[in-house]
Amino acid sequence: MSSPDIGSILESSKELDRVRKEEEDVLSEINKLHKKLQTTPEVVEKPGDNSLARLRLLYTQAKDLSENEASISNLLISQIDALLPTGPQGQTRRRIGKGNEQKRKRVKTESDISRLTPSMRHQLETCASLKGEQVAARVTPRNADKDEWFVVKVIHFDKESKEFEVLDEEPGDDEESSGQRQYKLPMGNIIPFPKINDPSSAPDFPPGKHVLAVYPGTTALYKATVVQGHRRRKTEDYVLEFDDDEEDGSLPQRTVPFHKVVPLPDGHRQ
Repeated sequence: MSSPDIGSILESSKELDRVRKEEEDVLSEINKLHKKLQTTPEVVEKPGDNSLARLRLLYTQAKDLSENEASISNLLISQIDALLPTGPQGQTRRRIGKGNEQKRKRVKTESDISRLTPSMRHQLETCASLKGEQVAARVTPRNADKDEWFVVKVIHFDKESKEFEVLDEEPGDDEESSGQRQYKLPMGNIIPFPKINDPSSAPDFPPGKHVLAVYPGTTALYKATVVQGHRRRKTEDYVLEFDDDEEDGSLPQRTVPFHKVVPLPDGHRQ
């Protein structure tokens, strides 16, 4: 094992650290811009505002940095593989007993997570922090004719499989679905609700905006249109009109707490 080879590995490691630091800086800027758009989404409609262009640029930078990180990581793997001993020692490593199998799996999982980009690691930590919280969940498969969203409680989040275990605490309307039900759902099927004790953290959806909201008196979420936002009314409630909620030829306006209203997912089917 020559010192120039080790020197190359150390140089690659320094470059990887630099790229990851840049990724963290870009992620911080993205999060700041997300918060700005969540609190004042109407800003994008003002003449001269470049928030969306700035956000696109940041995402492009994050993508480029992520690809650069992957390239450097692959280079490091190749450099280290070239220095690893072969032959009997390698065979000895493969004869480790079954007693260490769980330990190897745990180490592999931790190693996989450590190789993730800062943005993905942040996303996984955010998902794990939802344990015990109520969230909006799509319980129907992606190829279903329509999407069904319910309020569920997060039991566990598996960082390796990137799946939520959730509990639908309300019994169904029919005999087959009576009682509580558990689901395993991917990250894309979950939308966190705004914090109930912090109205300022909730998006300020403007009138006319389509949202997904809990229908009053139920634990089901449906597409609705904002009539009045909670901040402009200086209350903690939105006034909404739900699709397919027609009464006497018109849509009644219903009041829904701000912490039961979330953005409408792209491609929502109802």
